[in-house]
Amino acid sequence: MSIDGTAPEPAPEPLFSVVSGSPTDEELAALAAVVAGLGAQTAPLPPVRPAHRAWARRRNLRLDPKPGPGSWRRSFR
Repeated sequence: MSIDGTAPEPAPEPLFSVVSGSPTDEELAALAAVVAGLGAQTAPLPPVRPAHRAWARRRNLRLDPKPGPGSWRRSFR
């Protein structure tokens, strides 16, 4: 019991424990940040749409680049 008559809160479980070696404080902090970040991941992001729909449209319409003068210019459209 504490002074005000309430039960003390139990200590939280450790995030991880070191079983061998002697890591520095910086190494432990980096590891704690990585482990905490992995636990706080949100839902995966939705798939990204293609950047250029023109390429998909050209492929679907079979508008392949034709050889000839200026074909390199037309290939970007």
